[in-house]
Amino acid sequence: MKRVVITGMGIVAPNGTGVEYAWKNVVGGVSGIRKIDNFDASDLPCQIAGLPIHGTDAGQYNPDAVVDVREQRKMDKSMLYGMVATDEAVRDAGLIEYDGDKTRIGVSIGSGIGGMQTIYDTCVDLHEHGPRYVSPFFIPKSIINMTAGQVSIKYGFQGPNLAVVTACATSAHSIGEAARLIQHGDADIMIAGGTEGAVCKIGVAGFTAMRALSTRNDDPVAASRPWDKARDGFVMSEGAGILVLEEYEHAVARGAKIYAEVAGYGLSGDAHHITAPAPGGEGGKRAMLAALKDAGLQPSDVDYINAHGTSTGLGDVGELTAVRELFDGTGACMSSTKSTTGHLLGAAGAVEAIFCALAIRDGVVPPTINLNDPIDEVGDFNLVPNVAQKRDVNVAISNSFGFGGTNASLVIKRVK
Repeated sequence: MKRVVITGMGIVAPNGTGVEYAWKNVVGGVSGIRKIDNFDASDLPCQIAGLPIHGTDAGQYNPDAVVDVREQRKMDKSMLYGMVATDEAVRDAGLIEYDGDKTRIGVSIGSGIGGMQTIYDTCVDLHEHGPRYVSPFFIPKSIINMTAGQVSIKYGFQGPNLAVVTACATSAHSIGEAARLIQHGDADIMIAGGTEGAVCKIGVAGFTAMRALSTRNDDPVAASRPWDKARDGFVMSEGAGILVLEEYEHAVARGAKIYAEVAGYGLSGDAHHITAPAPGGEGGKRAMLAALKDAGLQPSDVDYINAHGTSTGLGDVGELTAVRELFDGTGACMSSTKSTTGHLLGAAGAVEAIFCALAIRDGVVPPTINLNDPIDEVGDFNLVPNVAQKRDVNVAISNSFGFGGTNASLVIKRVK
């Protein structure tokens, strides 16, 4: 079976645009959660979110540097996040100057929700002003596969082009499916990940109606607190994570920088409930086992798990139960970087896969901040509370679980 490695990475996140900026803040426990300021949220129970900081300084989100202002009118903000993260990843991988066969470079970028802001704004315009106010770009700005389409157009990538949609597991599935395309010889390189821009009036109102979101409005940086007894829901965030995946021999032949290897991919379905996880995290456990089997590894080989860890009542307990059943006594540790980034929904899995690769590179595992009073189920399992820990990481698992009972796990390991 062909090996798949990571040769480029890009991030737009609430606590940093650019991989190194976001990573520094995640390791340092710097939260990107703040008061919502992109619309009036004063009449909503939840008034906080994770929003990228716009600006032209290093570490800030600046779409003008990547997409012409006139072209931006044809894209939803979720697509712009994806374009900015992709540009960083493609440059990081040295593909701007690439003169090889671009029919062998594909794109697999999905979104859990897609152009929700565009849909909301257009519905308001239609209701208030009539159909003449509906933009001819409404459909292309709304459909989820258009980020992958825009990326392929901008960079001339003519290989497989697809968009996975599996709620909060989207970008983990995007990476796993892209890796399989490479393994099966359909591409040499795949641009893979996810993007999300659902922090808008209807998005926040919808999740609030489900009582899924934290309402710790007076203390945003403490709102995302996985496995803490005081957790009261997850924090919605926006951004994108993009990885350049490449067949190992192809990467070596062109002298590409290699971060880590995507060694395993597992997926499962809970067949249980539209939003609640299966009891005991059984579906997530099967996904982790499938990913380890795909990688040819055992639970005892794993050093670090980047949890789905959203800061919800049932989800936190289910995942922790499954992880402890597999990894208790192995010396593995687990943390949730969502404590600093919030939950990027369909982009979360890719952002967190990047953090796993960086944990391997730097020999450090990022903390779970705000974990001050752990739930009883934690026991003595190491959840890296509040402060990053230096340790060798050779094998990491990244978990992503979504509504509808869809689960994905990725095994990221050191290249040897």
